[in-house]
Amino acid sequence: MSALHVFDMDGTLLRATTASLEISRRLNQLDELTDLERRFATGEITAAEFAVEVRELWADLDPTLVADIATGAPWIGGIAEVCADITARGETSMLITMSPDFFARHLHDYGIEVVHGSLFPPLPFTAPIDPEAILTPADKVRLTEAERTARGLSPLACVAYGDSMSDEPLFAHLPNTVAVNADPTIEALARVAYRGEDLREAYAHGRDLLDQASSP
Repeated sequence: MSALHVFDMDGTLLRATTASLEISRRLNQLDELTDLERRFATGEITAAEFAVEVRELWADLDPTLVADIATGAPWIGGIAEVCADITARGETSMLITMSPDFFARHLHDYGIEVVHGSLFPPLPFTAPIDPEAILTPADKVRLTEAERTARGLSPLACVAYGDSMSDEPLFAHLPNTVAVNADPTIEALARVAYRGEDLREAYAHGRDLLDQASSP
């Protein structure tokens, strides 16, 4: 039986950090980003408005700098090995993140087959943000369902791995979920909770859930 493995990035594959934090740290803009994140968390600005403002902050970004930041980021261990096993089984690995697509695409290098992130203009930025292209938590359900139905899979053949409130809609939607170093709300929603630094261990829980779902 084939399967779909849906991964979050910030706080899940990226350990205790986010793409925005890693970029802003390199650009010496942590104070500015912290203020933006506070305004987003309190509902003062939307996800699209957040993206518009970080685009202005990150005017100096170019593809080479982003690649260097992504290479040096604190990724959880075992991503490449997990993706290789998924591929060898004829299954699909997918990443869905609200973070910028130009950062998320570097997960292809680790073997993730399908990558979805908020669509930013090409680097260096010369075009404005399209608000409709900035993902929200609800889009995680929409994109997962599109991939699942395109591949003819049952919901029981899907596993989601996440850590925070952006994963809540998807965790509420799918029966097989693994909380990875997650906040208490997501741990309470998840079928299984994992804490540690190796994705292979979290993935083993996901495989157990798939085996249970396929048992008569």
